[in-house]
Amino acid sequence: MRKFIDWLYRGLQGLLTLLIAILILPVTMQIVARYTDIIPNYIWTEEMARFCLIWIIMLGASVAVRDGTHFDVDVLPHPKTASGLALSRIVVHAAIFLVALIFLGFGWRFAQFGYDQSSELTGINMISIHIAWPVAGFTWVLFTLEKFYDDIQLMKKGKGSAYGAG
Repeated sequence: MRKFIDWLYRGLQGLLTLLIAILILPVTMQIVARYTDIIPNYIWTEEMARFCLIWIIMLGASVAVRDGTHFDVDVLPHPKTASGLALSRIVVHAAIFLVALIFLGFGWRFAQFGYDQSSELTGINMISIHIAWPVAGFTWVLFTLEKFYDDIQLMKKGKGSAYGAG
């Protein structure tokens, strides 16, 4: 399972890189069209940029959950033992897992809603955008389950540095 999660993680990183590269095109076209007469103002560029940005945010959040670089607030005291660290991580990962389930459940309904709509400018079916929410929720579930497993292994060992990767 770890190999699949590693493969998915690398795929998400590659997709993020591709989306950022694609995002540069419509944004550059908008800037050039706004300040020069070299190319006309295309309306589709704004929509393409918005769609890329949505996917970049959702996939970037997924990568951040796996890396442990997501935004979090230190509410719990810093643990002094490895098992204390594992327990505090479990609390944080449980909160992320709950949000992941919300994104997965409600995101699926959101995607179904998008299936019945299409973009006014490009005619793209909106499920291609709305599906980003349940996809993010699914990856968060996978990545937090992996984190739970690592936390449980750390608790079982009961030793090691209290300042490992999150």
